[in-house]
Amino acid sequence: MEAAKPAAFDYDGRTGYEPISEVDRKEFLEQGFMLLRNVLTEDHRAALEEAVDRVHAEEMAAGRTKKDGTLHLLGFLDRDELFGELLTQPIAFPYMWGLAGWNIYTHHNHLDVTPPAAEPEKPYWGWHQDGYRQNSDPETMDPNVPRPMFSLKVAYVLSDLSETGRGATKVIPGSHLWNSLPRPADLSVHNPDPEGTVEITANPGDAFIFDRRQWHSRSTNLSNITRKMLFVGYTYRWIRPLDELHVDKDSEWYRNRTPVQRQLLGEGTHTANYWGINWDGYIDDEIPLRKELKTRGLLDRNVPWLR
Repeated sequence: MEAAKPAAFDYDGRTGYEPISEVDRKEFLEQGFMLLRNVLTEDHRAALEEAVDRVHAEEMAAGRTKKDGTLHLLGFLDRDELFGELLTQPIAFPYMWGLAGWNIYTHHNHLDVTPPAAEPEKPYWGWHQDGYRQNSDPETMDPNVPRPMFSLKVAYVLSDLSETGRGATKVIPGSHLWNSLPRPADLSVHNPDPEGTVEITANPGDAFIFDRRQWHSRSTNLSNITRKMLFVGYTYRWIRPLDELHVDKDSEWYRNRTPVQRQLLGEGTHTANYWGINWDGYIDDEIPLRKELKTRGLLDRNVPWLR
């Protein structure tokens, strides 16, 4: 299952702990998503695609894909050393802790392979927000007040999605601030996308991040290119996981993970005191990601999630 530990990819000295700009933070908070160009070097992207192809072949051989080869694999991270390293990818990771803070882990991740559609797709309405009951359980006194973000995702683009019609994700910029989206009365016929819809066209090696509240939808792959994507979601440690990861803590794959990556994999089942906090009202400086940020001088009392 595991590959050899990968050679280092050149990211010009980036460590994953460079703070994001206020311009980027403002854009994300206003739009609910952001396209990041050239996140993966070509060597890294090609190696990830090779790993995806191997996993896809394994799943197909085991009969766990659709007949056309479509694969939506949850909890994929431990299937290759390269996937584990994505937890703290040098360019994307700063957006995760920069927008959600240090008390986070990955609760949901999936590997997607979408071959060209063999025939026209039947009518469907795929628009949704992530989070399931997070969209209905939290009490809101005012339906016009947006619900909390709770989680966000980074999506790594491995294939060429630079043109529309290749199965890319569709979003409505700014819709993360909407608690509802009108549905067509008749879902048995094809309906146009909501006003303001944008299909995220991206080059191989790009990535995009999005707020779980962002109204988004899959789209049909009408091209001759197989869509290949890796999604890694991050949420707060006090929210239960969505996927079963089944990480073997005695495996070489897990031993290769850094303390921060182990936190992101869910190590520390208690959301506050796993690393030895005393019940005196103070945050534990030993929580790995907080400790790393503090060591680097990146905590900020003016940003609530980075205090």
